[in-house]
Amino acid sequence: MDNKTGTALQPIPQPRVILGVLGGSLLCLALALAFWLPSRSLVQDLRNGGVSVPATVTEVDNKPKYVKVQFLQGANSGTETELWGYAGMLPDVQPGDALLVTYDPGDPHRSLPHAWVTDPPANLPAYGISAIAALLFTGAVVGTLRRRRLLRAPLTRSSPPARA
Repeated sequence: MDNKTGTALQPIPQPRVILGVLGGSLLCLALALAFWLPSRSLVQDLRNGGVSVPATVTEVDNKPKYVKVQFLQGANSGTETELWGYAGMLPDVQPGDALLVTYDPGDPHRSLPHAWVTDPPANLPAYGISAIAALLFTGAVVGTLRRRRLLRAPLTRSSPPARA
């Protein structure tokens, strides 16, 4: 409390705290881009030059960490490959299930279920990290504005006597 006015002193946000929060928001933004860009670029590549063929699911890990499919038609008929994950997700399928797959003819390993190419699922990790980045950036801006307001306000604090 200030002895002269009887009001509580407000702590001034420190520059290192503001810079730390701003750095955290930039880190979260980089992570969001790392989740967002590879998935979106794969979908765009497959939309523009992908080949859609029926496939059979040959193997599924129990986690699932991978889903292997075998193409039934087209130039790469009989090729077995793992589907790429979209935002860390794989389709919920069982061995023997039929699935329409879109793949890159130059690299059949770059393949996704056709339904995910036409209508990709929600990229929840990217959305969540983006929200955290926005929240941290807002905190840095509010902290900066609060610091400026408190430092520009007239000095109402009791200050120690100046040294001679």
